Amino acid sequence: MSEKHAGNTPLPTINVTPLIDVLLVLLIIFMVAAPLKPHRFQTKLPSPPDNQPATANIHTLVVTVNDDRTLQLNSLTDMGTVDDMSKLNQTLVSLFADRFKNRAYRADLATRNDLPEKDRIERTVFIKAPRSLPYGEVARLIDGLKGTGAEPIGLQLDGLR
Repeated sequence: MSEKHAGNTPLPTINVTPLIDVLLVLLIIFMVAAPLKPHRFQTKLPSPPDNQPATANIHTLVVTVNDDRTLQLNSLTDMGTVDDMSKLNQTLVSLFADRFKNRAYRADLATRNDLPEKDRIERTVFIKAPRSLPYGEVARLIDGLKGTGAEPIGLQLDGLR
């Protein structure tokens, strides 16, 4: 026997069917979207030192940020500033184009004929920045280097404690 108000009208009840329908739709959306999110952030850790003298690779590119926020590419000075990387970017794009033309492959990818030739070109760039430079400035520099086609981009750390 259902409860009645005064005047013999039934009490209002909540219909949960639409709520369950919305819940099922949200569940399906999350199940479809979950595999699309990135699963990991890949990093390459350096190998332990083997106590042998290191020789510099002729293809090594180091972008140095000086204390006055000017940029330097290996021994080339006047490559712009952290705020204006256009000269550095132009230099790197032309350098990578020359490496592509001369087939200067990365050592670990030189024999990988299954990869396109443009993916095997040596485009590794290291960044050397002072500790006083804010993280956001280094991130902006990394983004600018990625725009030139540099990959991978490493950070050169000096004086670790």
